[in-house]
Amino acid sequence: MAREGVKAREIKRQKLVAKYADKRAELKAAGDYAALDKLPKNASPVRLHNRCKLTGRPRGYMRQFGISRVTFREMALDGKIPGVRKASW
Repeated sequence: MAREGVKAREIKRQKLVAKYADKRAELKAAGDYAALDKLPKNASPVRLHNRCKLTGRPRGYMRQFGISRVTFREMALDGKIPGVRKASW
């Protein structure tokens, strides 16, 4: 389980990226890199990192579900994810 501060920091970055997305696109299209450099560093989408929505785990993230592989396995075995069940043949 990630610390609450780490999860909060990631959410704060997501908000900054969304806030400055249009402005970044305009400056990039115009080629104004000096003004682009003056924007907050956390406004860059490159600084975002996918984290599990429930635990905050940064590794083993499954984009389709938005959770980590560990959480996915637990939830799938408990039957909490519709349409997902353990394979058997």
